[in-house]
Amino acid sequence: MKRIIFTFALVVVAVSALSAQDMTKAIGLRFGGFSGYGGEITYQNPLGNANRLELDLGLNHYGFGLNGVYQWVWDLSELADGFKWYAGVGGGIGSYDFNNTNSGFGIGVLGQVGIEYNFNIPLQLSFDYRPGIYVVPTVYGSYDGICLSVRYKF
Repeated sequence: MKRIIFTFALVVVAVSALSAQDMTKAIGLRFGGFSGYGGEITYQNPLGNANRLELDLGLNHYGFGLNGVYQWVWDLSELADGFKWYAGVGGGIGSYDFNNTNSGFGIGVLGQVGIEYNFNIPLQLSFDYRPGIYVVPTVYGSYDGICLSVRYKF
């Protein structure tokens, strides 16, 4: 567990050092209550004026998952100031153990589409859908989820 947290922190620091400072960074929690999965620690790092990288570390009673998504971000200020929508593609790795009968390690590809609202205070709320499929081992299965995220912007 300590290795997982250390690895996640190391990736966040490395990505932070490479980024442009046009959009703000954000860190928080991504709740998968609608999909039945556990929560995730989520981090967004800007890569330019309209692109960013989102990294999510999820834990539940079956195992863990680390996902990275490259996102394109578009303005939706015609709805109200602070609204944006985004879409992205990425990949994930995970370890799972279903009652010691089906366990292993998986690598998958995923997509993501969502909408977010950025408050005048350093708070961001987002609602997104993320479908994915494990491609290693062979084609293991698919996963998806509708999630709500709450992030602190800095």
